[in-house]
Amino acid sequence: MKSEEVENIEELNNLAVDSIRIEPYLLKLKQKAEAEKNIRLLDLPKTFLIRFLRARDFDVELAHKLLINYHRWRQECPEITADLRPSSIIGLLQNTYHGVLRSRDDAGSQVLIYRIGQWNPKEFTAYEVFRVSLITSELIVQEWETQRNGIKVIFDLQDWCFAHALQINPSLAKKISSVLTIHMHGSSYARSLCDYFPKAILPPQYGGMGPSIDEVCHEWTEYIMQSEDYLHKLSIAGGYSPQSSTHDS
Repeated sequence: MKSEEVENIEELNNLAVDSIRIEPYLLKLKQKAEAEKNIRLLDLPKTFLIRFLRARDFDVELAHKLLINYHRWRQECPEITADLRPSSIIGLLQNTYHGVLRSRDDAGSQVLIYRIGQWNPKEFTAYEVFRVSLITSELIVQEWETQRNGIKVIFDLQDWCFAHALQINPSLAKKISSVLTIHMHGSSYARSLCDYFPKAILPPQYGGMGPSIDEVCHEWTEYIMQSEDYLHKLSIAGGYSPQSSTHDS
């Protein structure tokens, strides 16, 4: 790739979503998407399509393929994607199972925390637990910095037990592995996490000096609940409604 092409892509990636220079790329991708039988854009915001363009350096053909794959995965996993409304998993969220740190790490990545021990497998299935991850992914991927710098995930396995493991069947594990890469930390996670993240952004429970884990989880739960309408539109755009799910919640 020529240096001027690289500079042009870099410039496009740095433009605001309402920039007139992005419009031609956005229009072409929208036209291609609307020609697909299984894709319904409805009144989703520009940021939904722009994230696919940025992920493929504004190559419309590649962005279109990525969009198709995104919808294909959702259609193959109705147990997880059929109902993205946060009200469907509000009990899990209110139990401080999941949060997103207020500040990014030194690489500009968003940092997510999952507290596996806060998941009661008698009340919520593994499908519903993974739905939390999908909801968060749909929300944070709208942010330009996240599209550019990605995410990092902390899995807190304190109080992990056999009942949790029983919920992760081979079929679900395959679906999860197709969209998520996991790195584990040992029992001395507070020390090891500080090797990966600035202390200033980590909760005190993880050896940091940032807001407490309860604050982080409550703040993110509030943000998710405020996004209910947008998430419901995504469910419909994926070709599903809550009533069409093949999995009983």
